Amino acid sequence: MSQLGSLFAPFHLGSEESEGPPRQTPTLPEFVQRVRTLTGLREGDVYSELRVPDHLENTTDDINIVILAGHGIFCVDVKPWKGVVSAHDPTWHVQLKDEDQNFSNTCIEQIEDPLKAITTKTANLCDHLRRSGVPVHQSLFFPRVIFLSPDCQLNEELRKRSELLSHGQINDFLTSFREDLAARLWDALTPSWLSGRLSYRRMQAVREVLGKVGTWDLLWPHAGERLRGDYRGCRYLGLSREDTGTLEFSRTVSLWSLLGQAPQVTVKMHKRGSPGWLGRTLNATATIPANTFVTFRVDGHKEDSQIPADAIHSVTLSK
Repeated sequence: MSQLGSLFAPFHLGSEESEGPPRQTPTLPEFVQRVRTLTGLREGDVYSELRVPDHLENTTDDINIVILAGHGIFCVDVKPWKGVVSAHDPTWHVQLKDEDQNFSNTCIEQIEDPLKAITTKTANLCDHLRRSGVPVHQSLFFPRVIFLSPDCQLNEELRKRSELLSHGQINDFLTSFREDLAARLWDALTPSWLSGRLSYRRMQAVREVLGKVGTWDLLWPHAGERLRGDYRGCRYLGLSREDTGTLEFSRTVSLWSLLGQAPQVTVKMHKRGSPGWLGRTLNATATIPANTFVTFRVDGHKEDSQIPADAIHSVTLSK
């Protein structure tokens, strides 16, 4: 099992950026907020990091963003890559040239085909909706890959693919979801079989299914960036995910600890759902030894990690 070690190193989306003064590339949460702003869609029509199960009910990967609109369901993965991107069967190549006054160095990184990956995940979502009793025609699903960095260049072959969107195409893509009043009235008055769009009733059924799809558990340490993955448990804590949404860890300072008693950590288990008038509702509180390990499977790791309770600030549990 992995120990604390390097887990709290910066946790980036995708590959690491090269040294030097790079242009700022938004994080996934920042880009999701941009999607909501530019599309003009309601919050319940934009989802992030949905872990849609495949036909074997495995949820090892996520769709970065799912956009629900009248003209279809868009499944979007975003990439922060820099350099020249080209497709080579079975992998893609990202070529990054590092030039200096004294030398020029070219680095080529081989990466899994992102278009194939998002196409597979889009098909999984279509199948999941069908298994959930909400069939949507396959023609209304659209896989997309967005390249966030202005320093990412697709080669000529890839620029022809409508599923791939470079930095300069992002705003036009997002604003295309805005609809005027006339379009909304047309949707309301025209049967879906005639318009070829999702009906209001079908969109609501899709929202109900997507709202139940799990995302990632998030662990915030006292030092370092957040980790995403699966909370596996803690020997002293018993909880129900249906009732508990957040675990808050705080170091306990008492007279007994000053007198040499083993340090302890207080864990507050907050009720899932929106906060009330007086703040978050508390489900339960537990006091555990500070050296207790919390088991957490970090996304991309093949083994569980054991993280000391006194190194954790909080854990947010997905549904």
